[in-house]
Amino acid sequence: MAITPNTPGIHHIALRCRDIAVTKEFYQNIIGLQLALDTPDLIGFVAGSVFVVFKKAEPVHPEDKTFTPFNIGLDHIALACENEDELKRFAQGLADAGVENTGVKLDETLQKLYVAFKDPDRIQWEFYMV
Repeated sequence: MAITPNTPGIHHIALRCRDIAVTKEFYQNIIGLQLALDTPDLIGFVAGSVFVVFKKAEPVHPEDKTFTPFNIGLDHIALACENEDELKRFAQGLADAGVENTGVKLDETLQKLYVAFKDPDRIQWEFYMV
């Protein structure tokens, strides 16, 4: 039986980049996205209703053919969750199905609850409170 998250859509997309300063300049001053989060390790922009976050790449396994969230490109995708009970239900459903996940955790940066999980190719997803 499918777990089926009750979600209004994408909450945020996290990407990896070579240089935070160059990426910030490009997305803020060339593309014109609104800077919403600016820390030494993380920058975030608002793109419509989606939050796009960039972290510095840490290519620890450049020769690997499997997904790693540390190389340049996709870090993870987060589906929005509007209800904490739904977040807990989904986390339990993942655990019951044997899907690797974090359980419900607190994102220290944004002070929001989430559960992170990996697909069969080890691509990381999150179900993230709005």
